[in-house]
Amino acid sequence: MTQGPTRRTVLLATGAAALTVGCSEYGDDNDSGSSSVDATAGQVLAKTGDIPVGGGKIFADEKIVVTQPKEGEFKAFSNICTHQQCPVANVSDGTINCTCHGSKFSITDGSVENPPATKPLPAKQIAVEGDSITLA
Repeated sequence: MTQGPTRRTVLLATGAAALTVGCSEYGDDNDSGSSSVDATAGQVLAKTGDIPVGGGKIFADEKIVVTQPKEGEFKAFSNICTHQQCPVANVSDGTINCTCHGSKFSITDGSVENPPATKPLPAKQIAVEGDSITLA
């Protein structure tokens, strides 16, 4: 007489599978099945007029923040804070701001303006053609 899996075995296996899936998706840049994780080169993010001079705009789905430190100069950075990996919340007064713990980053080069973060936001590649800003 063979015995099938017990309720406990099934619950343990289901829980382990759920944990594995949950952990593998968070922050996994190799997940090509999700458009919110993978941004494609050539994808139009915004018009140049959408990015305020001295400010910026966050594109949460693409995990990028685009800034315009000076008229006609556009920069892009990861929107994930280097302190505890919270997404940055806004761009104001010349800084990219993470409200999780108060870190602030320069809109010019992504450098830390206010801790607790100690590392700058990583730069991202964009292209400006005419009045369109695209991912490079």
